[in-house]
Amino acid sequence: MFWILAGVMSIVTWMVMGLDKWKAIRKKQRIAEKSLFSLAIAGGATGGVLGMIMFRHKTQKKSFKILFPFLMGVQMLLLLFLEGPVQ
Repeated sequence: MFWILAGVMSIVTWMVMGLDKWKAIRKKQRIAEKSLFSLAIAGGATGGVLGMIMFRHKTQKKSFKILFPFLMGVQMLLLLFLEGPVQ
Protein backbone atom coordinates (compact mmCIF):
# COMPACT_ATOMS: atom_id res chain seq x y z
CA MET A 1 0.00 0.00 0.00
CA PHE A 2 2.75 2.45 0.92
CA TRP A 3 4.58 1.62 -2.33
CA ILE A 4 1.55 2.83 -4.28
CA LEU A 5 1.34 6.05 -2.28
CA ALA A 6 5.05 6.73 -2.79
CA GLY A 7 4.71 6.02 -6.51
CA VAL A 8 1.76 8.35 -6.95
CA MET A 9 3.40 11.11 -4.91
CA SER A 10 6.61 10.74 -6.90
CA ILE A 11 4.73 11.09 -10.20
CA VAL A 12 2.92 14.17 -8.91
CA THR A 13 6.15 15.73 -7.62
CA TRP A 14 7.93 14.98 -10.92
CA MET A 15 5.10 16.64 -12.86
CA VAL A 16 5.11 19.70 -10.59
CA MET A 17 8.89 20.02 -10.99
CA GLY A 18 8.41 19.96 -14.77
CA LEU A 19 5.63 22.53 -14.56
CA ASP A 20 7.77 24.83 -12.42
CA LYS A 21 10.64 24.54 -14.91
CA TRP A 22 8.22 25.33 -17.76
CA LYS A 23 6.99 28.39 -15.85
CA ALA A 24 10.56 29.49 -15.11
CA ILE A 25 11.49 29.40 -18.79
CA ARG A 26 8.42 31.45 -19.72
CA LYS A 27 8.86 33.94 -16.85
CA LYS A 28 5.46 32.97 -15.38
CA GLN A 29 4.48 32.89 -11.73
CA ARG A 30 6.43 30.05 -10.12
CA ILE A 31 5.46 27.29 -7.73
CA ALA A 32 6.61 28.06 -4.19
CA GLU A 33 9.66 26.13 -3.01
CA LYS A 34 7.72 25.35 0.16
CA SER A 35 5.20 23.47 -2.00
CA LEU A 36 7.95 21.48 -3.72
CA PHE A 37 9.45 20.55 -0.35
CA SER A 38 6.00 19.61 0.99
CA LEU A 39 5.43 17.24 -1.92
CA ALA A 40 8.84 15.66 -1.37
CA ILE A 41 8.19 15.21 2.35
CA ALA A 42 4.75 13.72 1.62
CA GLY A 43 6.39 10.83 -0.23
CA GLY A 44 7.45 12.30 -3.55
CA ALA A 45 11.19 12.70 -2.99
CA THR A 46 12.10 10.18 -5.69
CA GLY A 47 10.04 12.10 -8.24
CA GLY A 48 11.64 15.31 -7.05
CA VAL A 49 15.14 13.94 -7.58
CA LEU A 50 14.19 12.60 -11.01
CA GLY A 51 12.62 15.96 -11.87
CA MET A 52 15.79 17.77 -10.84
CA ILE A 53 17.85 15.53 -13.12
CA MET A 54 15.51 15.27 -16.11
CA PHE A 55 14.41 18.91 -16.21
CA ARG A 56 17.74 20.30 -14.93
CA HIS A 57 15.70 22.20 -12.39
CA LYS A 58 16.75 23.47 -8.94
CA THR A 59 20.15 21.83 -9.40
CA GLN A 60 22.05 24.89 -8.18
CA LYS A 61 20.01 25.21 -4.97
CA LYS A 62 21.98 23.65 -2.13
CA SER A 63 18.82 22.97 -0.12
CA PHE A 64 17.36 20.92 -2.98
CA LYS A 65 20.63 19.13 -3.78
CA ILE A 66 20.95 17.96 -0.17
CA LEU A 67 17.39 17.56 1.11
CA PHE A 68 15.73 15.79 -1.83
CA PRO A 69 18.24 12.89 -2.03
CA PHE A 70 18.27 12.64 1.78
CA LEU A 71 14.46 12.42 1.86
CA MET A 72 14.53 9.86 -0.94
CA GLY A 73 16.87 7.65 1.08
CA VAL A 74 14.77 8.00 4.23
CA GLN A 75 11.59 7.20 2.31
CA MET A 76 13.14 4.14 0.66
CA LEU A 77 14.32 2.81 4.03
CA LEU A 78 10.92 3.52 5.56
CA LEU A 79 9.15 1.69 2.74
CA LEU A 80 11.44 -1.31 3.08
CA PHE A 81 10.88 -1.34 6.84
CA LEU A 82 7.08 -1.04 6.57
CA GLU A 83 6.43 -3.18 3.50
CA GLY A 84 9.51 -5.28 2.88
CA PRO A 85 10.93 -5.77 -0.61
CA VAL A 86 8.54 -5.76 -3.56
CA GLN A 87 7.77 -9.36 -4.56
